[in-house]
Amino acid sequence: MRDSKIRLGVDIGGTFTDVVLEYRTELYSAKVLTTYTAPEHAIIEGMHQVCKQSGIKPAQINQIIHGTTLATNALIERQGAKTALITTEGFRDVIEMRTESRFEQYDLNLTLPEPLLPRNFRFTVKERMQADGQVLKPLQRSEIESLVDQINESNFESVAVGLLHSYVNDAHEKLIAEVLSERIPHVMISMSSQVSPQMREYERFNTTIANAYIKPLMKSYLSRLKGRLVDEGTKCKIFLMHSGGGIISLESAAEFPVRLVESGPAGGAVFAAHIAARHSLEKVLSFDMGGTTAKICLIKNQSPKTARVFEVARSYRFKKGSGMPISIPVIDMVEIGAGGGSLARVDSMHQIRVGPESAGSEPGPACYGRGGSRPTVTDADLVLGRLDPKNFAGGTIALDLAASQMALQTQLADTLTMDAKTAAFGLAEVVDENMANAARVHAVENGEDLSEYTMIAFGGAAPLHASRLCEKMGITRLLVPTGAGVGSAIGFLRAPFSFEANRGQFMRLLDFNAPIIKKIFHELELEATSFVRSCEELAEIEAHFKIYMRYAGQGWEIPVELTAQQAKNPDPATFQALFEQEYSALFGRLVEALEVEVTVWSVNATTPVQSIKPLETSPKLTPLKSKTHRALFEPSNGIVAEAAEVLRSSMTPGKCIAGPAIITEDETTIIVPSSHIATALTDGCIDVIHEGGKL
Repeated sequence: MRDSKIRLGVDIGGTFTDVVLEYRTELYSAKVLTTYTAPEHAIIEGMHQVCKQSGIKPAQINQIIHGTTLATNALIERQGAKTALITTEGFRDVIEMRTESRFEQYDLNLTLPEPLLPRNFRFTVKERMQADGQVLKPLQRSEIESLVDQINESNFESVAVGLLHSYVNDAHEKLIAEVLSERIPHVMISMSSQVSPQMREYERFNTTIANAYIKPLMKSYLSRLKGRLVDEGTKCKIFLMHSGGGIISLESAAEFPVRLVESGPAGGAVFAAHIAARHSLEKVLSFDMGGTTAKICLIKNQSPKTARVFEVARSYRFKKGSGMPISIPVIDMVEIGAGGGSLARVDSMHQIRVGPESAGSEPGPACYGRGGSRPTVTDADLVLGRLDPKNFAGGTIALDLAASQMALQTQLADTLTMDAKTAAFGLAEVVDENMANAARVHAVENGEDLSEYTMIAFGGAAPLHASRLCEKMGITRLLVPTGAGVGSAIGFLRAPFSFEANRGQFMRLLDFNAPIIKKIFHELELEATSFVRSCEELAEIEAHFKIYMRYAGQGWEIPVELTAQQAKNPDPATFQALFEQEYSALFGRLVEALEVEVTVWSVNATTPVQSIKPLETSPKLTPLKSKTHRALFEPSNGIVAEAAEVLRSSMTPGKCIAGPAIITEDETTIIVPSSHIATALTDGCIDVIHEGGKL
């Protein structure tokens, strides 16, 4: 049984590397500062710590599941391999022309982000496929050979191949890959027909380039990690969390590293969905705040919202369209540069700005005493009384309060003619409003009212700020689960093995072809299932079918779920009815006299989700008295209050405490405002509810 295994979850963040070991019903965790030059070092150190806590030897670990930000960071920082693109003649500049849309309509000085590859790294071949897959202009092998020799002379490490309509017919891409393998076998190859076989050249080419760009880096890292773990005595397989919320093999991850771009945040969303299911919550706002970024995700019916396209490295005020589009299955969330390590500054208008730049783990916030001199969110939290300088990260990191005060005073307060505490309040309010606004926009885009939602907060910094965000967004209930400080790593241990296979093939319902549809779904199911089998050979696998549909002439599609029976016995009337049902639910109306068409076909193969025990009824509430108090600044009323300070371990089921209160543990701290009551539930979650009164 999977539950009886000794399993290790590892999440590499921008500031901390979180390690969780699960043994029977117990969880053992550690937070280690991320080692940028060799990320595997922090993993090994964290593994040693949790093994010592549990009495387990590395050789006894049965399974390791890993998520990382390395792929994301390489794209954001543009630290990937020297990469070439081979594309169809006439389409060399697609990644530079983008979609020709303006993400800031009225900015006359708008500058579009630079493409990932300069123009002289992009090459063309004379070939052409029609939209139906018919060859219009054959590709000559001699032309490819000449081009490959040119690429070889320029010492490229990786090559992306993206041809027009190759998602329908990949023959020409395969021919190019064959010649590349023969003439320069050391070069890594990424074909768009394998990486992202979907229509829309800009998104498809960009995704393929991104995959090729980070492939050498990720292959090298995963190989080193595997070697280090073997040296430490581990004998188990290593798996990776992918952006869609499932687990894939290390080999698949090395071949398609672009699927790892949102692996860490995806683990957090899975963790929140697991908690939502345990508490029978239908509407949940997942709030994950670490050292570098904050992630917000809407979870309905215990399932995170998913998408086929997302953006990396938005360059203009986090505006949609200003980033790098990646077309892969992904959990839909909004991510902003607002973490504990986010740096603050005063702009030309004398306003406090926070992020997206982060102090990371090197040098880290000023209070870490590692050379940082600029104020961060963590420095503000320390000055406001939210953190205990002697008990941060279980006492492993001593915080320097004076250094935080100095950084806030010199970098913010002196310029704004105020004291350090007021500057800290301003900094915290700015970052909280940034996160709250991102959540509001995300909710509006999805037609949701946040006041109907329960927030689940996790990540080292989230419980410090969650109550204030709830106040700003009108949310009356907050849950902070056990292990919140390492939530994403725990989420890795709750995720199923899964892989989603997609194919772009245009078909109008008027031209409905049942045999072709059956063939498409059959091939996609085989592809997705084979990836899952590479992880768990004997596991039970479920297949979930989906199509993306639109009215003719529309630019984007909506997802439509199909049962296995509907997919294997396709019927145009059924497809039409399902589309109209979904379209009407989203937009409140139908469009008369327009044809309906399918653009993308999808099959997600997954192992069954772990069974979740229902939450036991909480015992009678018992107020918890605290012998210690700490001065805590309350932003809602702008005063310093005497807050009761208790250990989370003392919050046994049924124990409750009225705010203002501070609940501390090794990995994070929960702030309970004066208008709230915190109660310990039977599963260890702390339930913070806005009551407006005392016990």
